[in-house]
Amino acid sequence: MNAVPTVGTSRDRVGESPVWDVRSQALYWVDIEGQLIRRWDPASETLQSWRVPERVGCIALSAKAGGDELIAAMETGVYAVTLLPSSEVALRCLAKIVHPAPGMRFNDGRCDAQGRFWIGTMVMNMGLASPLGALYCLDENGLSAPKVEALITPNGLGFSPDGRTAYLSDSHPSVQRIWAFDFDGAAATLANPREFVDMTSLPGRPDGAAVDAEGHYWICGNDAGKVHRFDPSGRLVASLDVPVAKPAMCAFGGADLDVLYVTSILPATVAADAPGLNGAVFALKPGVRGLPEPVFSRFPK
Repeated sequence: MNAVPTVGTSRDRVGESPVWDVRSQALYWVDIEGQLIRRWDPASETLQSWRVPERVGCIALSAKAGGDELIAAMETGVYAVTLLPSSEVALRCLAKIVHPAPGMRFNDGRCDAQGRFWIGTMVMNMGLASPLGALYCLDENGLSAPKVEALITPNGLGFSPDGRTAYLSDSHPSVQRIWAFDFDGAAATLANPREFVDMTSLPGRPDGAAVDAEGHYWICGNDAGKVHRFDPSGRLVASLDVPVAKPAMCAFGGADLDVLYVTSILPATVAADAPGLNGAVFALKPGVRGLPEPVFSRFPK
């Protein structure tokens, strides 16, 4: 395998939720277990990190900021996070959540084109295989009731370029499915759930995802060192290699939105064939472009 470029020299315990900000031309992502938010500026090749008081499952860009505020789904709720020059943060609660059981947090999330934030929850101890996770939506009305229930490890959120299809995966080893839904952006509704891909026979578990400008769905094959590309019918059309076992989530970025950034996870047993690369963020050139990441603009009243 040819060497895959990495972003900076940071290494995450659980690198997730890469988000490219076209306004600042910078990449943001989180280290869930490290309780960090990170920012990479390719122009200056500088990395900044901010420590947060809870695990952050995912982040979204904020319409209210010029690069110093993000929206973060954490353990106890969703917060507007101001990133201060001192590497500290200021938090403003947008919505609290009452989980159905202890030991839960938010996990994967993404904004739709209408400026809402869709976010899933999970029991942190995946060994319990507890289907208490759910998918929620945050907008001006606050945090919704569950839109999808009985999830163990919700992941893979994405929306088709025309905004008519939403995607969701469950990456738990006992599930390993990706679903497609009919999406109504005006009403914020999901309908007609159907299996998009059964990944039990493919390399890797379905983790975080992105959709490219051609409407193809990219998803990390966790445990297999792959990023898969599926066409809108669910047919596997390409697989890219990354030099670590556990790629976690991908996002398109770069000046031309032609870089696929891929975060990764430090495995419990570090593979001998990936010295110093587990937990890195990789920059792939897949030969296609993505779409600008939507920003959160539907702040609760």
